Amino acid sequence: MTALMHSIWTVVVFIVFIGIIVWAYSGRRKKDFDEAARLVLDEDDPVQVNQEKEKAETESKDTQEKS
Repeated sequence: MTALMHSIWTVVVFIVFIGIIVWAYSGRRKKDFDEAARLVLDEDDPVQVNQEKEKAETESKDTQEKS
């Protein structure tokens, strides 16, 4: 009985694996995956954003000190 359950479990896992492969490579998902691949490139450069933030804070402090 245990051998039968192991065999059934193996077949179920294999079918799920094949289903994931089909889902991942289906044409309908291509647009979503292409968009996700470009997310990193579309975001602002974190170094540049931090430098701009620090510059704004420095200018704000300078303005407050002059007042």
